[in-house]
Parts: sequence; structure tokens; C-alpha cells
Amino acid sequence: MLALRKTQAGFGLEALEVPEPGAPGPGEVTVRVEAVGICGSDVHAYEWTDGYGHMVPYLPLTMGHEFAGRVVAAGPGAAVATGTRVSVHPRVVRGDGSIAWPGDPRARGERLTLGLTTDGGFAAQVNVPAGNVLPLPEAVDAELGALVEPLAVASEAVLVGEVGLGDTVLVLGPGTIGQGLALMARAAGAGRVIVAGRADQPRYAVLRQLGFHDIVDVAEGSLADQVLALTGGKPVDFVLEATGHPSSITDALPVLRREGVLVVAGIHAAPLSLPLTVFVRNRHQLRASHGSEPRTWERVIALLAREPEAYRPMITHRLPLDRGLEGFELARQRAASKVILIP
Repeated sequence: MLALRKTQAGFGLEALEVPEPGAPGPGEVTVRVEAVGICGSDVHAYEWTDGYGHMVPYLPLTMGHEFAGRVVAAGPGAAVATGTRVSVHPRVVRGDGSIAWPGDPRARGERLTLGLTTDGGFAAQVNVPAGNVLPLPEAVDAELGALVEPLAVASEAVLVGEVGLGDTVLVLGPGTIGQGLALMARAAGAGRVIVAGRADQPRYAVLRQLGFHDIVDVAEGSLADQVLALTGGKPVDFVLEATGHPSSITDALPVLRREGVLVVAGIHAAPLSLPLTVFVRNRHQLRASHGSEPRTWERVIALLAREPEAYRPMITHRLPLDRGLEGFELARQRAASKVILIP
């Protein structure tokens, strides 16, 4: 079968023929992949930017961690019926197969991530622990099921920040995670959501389709000046970051209200230089969010089932797996917002 593989440290990815995964082992299921998204993390690994050297001991491997499909085989002890449509949580503990959920504090063993440190979903089939699959309701098709992972990452950050009813939220970054942050902040009751980016018209167009029209382009002027112009000079309650650029955090602090919360969800290759005296005097709260918990996936799937078409504009390109490298270049050059590959 065809698979997109990271074979060595350095730029690039290879489309290779590899054997099918074989029969699932105890506590495993085989998932036939029907849709898999290209994530910003995938693009960083493709480019081999700083922060992905942890993959080296696990290479070569098949990438892809945002995917959904159908269970076509179940190993001994796997309580998932064949034919079940599922989304797949990428966090794996290789050890005690009795653990029902990834991230369970009782879990013991090597912690891995599908598509980054063990084989993932850029292939026709993959074997995964049965505890990593979440059934999809009828209203959520495979391509929406592939959005569950990035939406859950965004939802987790909104939960970490404790965004609530009527709050004003500034989202840094208009990409998939930024779009998810905006959507999940709105779902949490935020009264206003402002999204900031830099010269990213394709993603601004997606945000407008999703119903967000307060968009700030820092290529056209100061972030603080533009945000405060929108709010009438009133600071925002929360800043949610998904840029991967530390400077965006310091640029946003002047518009964050006293005792406001800034949640960092991006992966950063450089350190943050923080004006600590101002930070302390304003009692700002800096929090971090990474990944997502199973309960958050369940909430996101419920939101998708309630209003599936509200999320579909996030997907701008759909390509067969054999055009996957083209999809990576579209994402890398920011010519696409979310690319879904169909094995």
C-alpha cells in the first residue's frame, strides 16, 4: 500500500509502497483510513524545523495524526465492532493494553504519538489500540472526523484559559488551530472573537466563511493599535496563541486586560523574552496547552454532530493520497488552509 513516510532527518517526505499492517494484535484494531488531514506539525516535520528532532529515533515512519476511517478488523480483547466509523486519538501508550483511554494517569509504558513517533494515518490502513478510537455519529463524515483532533487541541486550550460567557478573545494565528480556537471560544460563550494574522488572505477567507469578521492583519499595522481600534480602546479578556512565533505573545500583552489570561498553544522553536515587570504589575496569567484529553474529543464530536456544516469551510483542499506531496507544498506555502488526503 502507498504511505507517506519520513525516512530521515532533514527536509522532505517520501511516497513509498509499504506492506499492509497485518492482523491487529491483542487490544488493537485495524482502521481503514478514509480521510487524513495535513497538520501544521506535519509541515514542520516535513520542513525539519527546530523542535522535531525527537522523531529521529523512530524513523522511518508513516506520518499523519489527524485521521478518521472505519474499523475493518479487531484483535483479541478489542471491544470495537468491525464496520464502526471512528476518529483516532493519536496519543498512544505502548504498554498495558487494559488502559481504556490515552492519557490515563494509570498508564505505564512508552508514550508515543501516531504519525510522529509511530506509524500514523498517511496510508490506507493502520493498526491502533482499540482505546484510541472514538465512534463517530452518522452526521459526522470521515473528513469532519479528521478535524476532531485539531478542534480538540483548540478546545483544550479554551478550557485551559477558562473562556466564558461574554468574554472578548484575541486569537493569534489564522490557521487550522487558530480557526479552532475561534470556533471553540465562540462555543464557550465568548461575546467577541478577534483573529490576528500576517498577510494570510486564504485563511482570512475561511474565517469569514466560519462567521468571524474581526480580522487584524499585522502586515498592515500594529497589532495593539488595530485590536484597540476594534474594541474602542478596551483590553481583551483572553489571548489564545497559535502562531509558533514568540514575538506574537509579547506583541499581544499590551492589549490584555489586567489579570487577563494568555494561553500558548503553538510549538515554538525559539525562546520567549518576557517583559516581566510589566507582566507582574498587570498580574497577567501565562498558561500552556498541549494536545487534548478524551473527554474533550467527546465534546468536540458532539458539537460536530449538532452542526456539521458549520465546520466544513475549514477544509479547502481534498486530494488523493498519491498527490500528498502536492498537498504538503500547498500547506507549506499557505496556499491552502486545511488539506484533507483521501487514501
